Amino acid sequence: MSNADKVEKLRVRATQLHGAGQLDEAEKLYRRIAELRRSDIPARYMMGVIRLQQGRAAEALAIIEPLLAEAPGSADIRTQCGLARQELGRRDEALADFDRALALQPDNPLTLLYRGNFLVESGQYAQALDSYERLLRIAPGYDEAWLRRGSALWLMERHDEALASYGKALEFNPGRFAAAFNSATILLKLERYDEALAAFEAARARMPEHPYVLGGLASAIQGGCDLARWQDYQARVVQAVRDKSAVIAPLVLLPFSDDGALRRSCSENFAADRIPHPNTPLWSGRHTQHDRIKIAYLSADFRQHATADLIAGLIERHDRTRFEIAGICFGRDDGSAMRARLTRAFDRFEDVRARGDIEIATWLRDNAFDIAVDLKGHTEEARPGILAHRPCPVQVNYLGYPGTIGAPWLDYILADPTVLPFQHQPFYSEKIVHLPHCYQVNDCTRPIGETPTRSEAGLPQSGFVFCCFNAAWKITPAMFDVWMRLLSAVPGSLLWLLDDNTTATRNLRAAAAAQGADPARLVFAPRIPSAAHLARHRLADLFVDTMPYNAHTTASDALWAGLPLLTCLGGQFDGRVAASLLQTMGLPELVTHSTEDYEALALALARDRERLAGLRGKLAQNRLSSPLYDTDLFRKSIETAYLRMMEMSLQGLAPQSFAVSA
Repeated sequence: MSNADKVEKLRVRATQLHGAGQLDEAEKLYRRIAELRRSDIPARYMMGVIRLQQGRAAEALAIIEPLLAEAPGSADIRTQCGLARQELGRRDEALADFDRALALQPDNPLTLLYRGNFLVESGQYAQALDSYERLLRIAPGYDEAWLRRGSALWLMERHDEALASYGKALEFNPGRFAAAFNSATILLKLERYDEALAAFEAARARMPEHPYVLGGLASAIQGGCDLARWQDYQARVVQAVRDKSAVIAPLVLLPFSDDGALRRSCSENFAADRIPHPNTPLWSGRHTQHDRIKIAYLSADFRQHATADLIAGLIERHDRTRFEIAGICFGRDDGSAMRARLTRAFDRFEDVRARGDIEIATWLRDNAFDIAVDLKGHTEEARPGILAHRPCPVQVNYLGYPGTIGAPWLDYILADPTVLPFQHQPFYSEKIVHLPHCYQVNDCTRPIGETPTRSEAGLPQSGFVFCCFNAAWKITPAMFDVWMRLLSAVPGSLLWLLDDNTTATRNLRAAAAAQGADPARLVFAPRIPSAAHLARHRLADLFVDTMPYNAHTTASDALWAGLPLLTCLGGQFDGRVAASLLQTMGLPELVTHSTEDYEALALALARDRERLAGLRGKLAQNRLSSPLYDTDLFRKSIETAYLRMMEMSLQGLAPQSFAVSA
């Protein structure tokens, strides 16, 4: 056999092994070809490609870059150089490589694809979309391009177009799991829960063992209030967290289980799977001296949102003689008055949507922020990867997520003795810090509109109004059963719920009918502006809370508007928030300790208008005198906590739990 024949035989076999994913074996054969024929550029090129696929970018670049001198007209070689530089963080050089490759070959599919991917990673979604669409003009049946185009459109919040693009990917490759799963995830975000459930089922049919499908299905069940299947998915999710057979988003587990150890395990598993944890922290361990402590609040919710309603007054009131306050926003600008208010309130407001996690983290480090406060945790649109790079000496979990993040890069969680007793420390990776009153900040300047008539609010003219404006996903079958028994026991009463989404509204009405209740006794309130929403609370008689996940901002809304709220003290943080609010308001008599007591007290209050009126009067009297709505008092407490954290950090001490005195 001639040397040429031997080389081609080796090349065929190397290609087969490469295609089968046997990278080490393929690389050995390409190396053998290069030994037999030192001028064989394709073999040396493939050696570099394989090193890149193995995550060995520096070695790949050392192999591929010299080939540019031997084959200066090769767009593919230039593209692989760009990929290697991208992996090494040399982003400007990487983009230059991709652009040079397109100058050599404007219709090179590989370059257009990788350049688009690079631009998505850089937050330049419109430019990425242009690359994918150029690629599709060349290769209209390329499912990967349709998939990537869909993702760019998704990030641009052009959801219907994204769904159509994923549909094209499935048309050209029916087995494409990512297209089915991403479609389901978008439908979930759009609260089209029936469609989301069907789409997740379709994704599961393509990849039954995928670790994220079960969580998606469970989210659709919760969000759509599919109470008939709720307990089945509860059992599945709890078992999956226990045996780690699936990766469940921590927020999905909370309504299903209040087992503290299980919740921590869920968060740790999720964080380890989803969030890269760099080996080297950005913060070097040396503090930068400032005249004022620099605090960065990180959130996607600096707009008209529940978190903004709570925290806006605090941001405005922070003591600027001791603190410099920045808002780091990775959420959309909704053009609201709240967005404008917060933009003015922060000393510095950074819109970082288009920046990657490492870029934002590096900016925090370079600007020498002392304390980073994560207001998102494990909620929608969170960016935990930013603080995973450890850009700041002190990093805090606060307000957005009522539980542990389960990751080593957050030092503290701000709480209070009711929501998070110190004995719950084993369930938290963060050290617990107790604020002296309720942990939840409130804005004492929130306006309340004119009280509407019952007919204007969609309510009948008479009848006792049990109210719960909590999100639909907090409603459990056990909670709904209690409410239905209350309706049965109180003639003419009705249940006033938030019209959260069409699927939930339909399913809750069907569940009421299945229990023999007239679905018309469930009245659904549409979403309206904050001041008007607060005002309509005054038409209700009693706010009945959910368990095991309480009302949080919705509880503050009810109490601020003067509506008595009945809750049950739960086992974990999220199930103890309303109790903390009520105790701070001086209304501990509205905190029960079992479902039976909760139901009995709700019934007693519905039957005793005088007693309920007394509670309403007490609430009105305490509303402005209690610490709950004293934003300046809260500001002093949280600033004391920040100062203590910084003091320990400056002394080189490890984070430790502590309580701020009143």
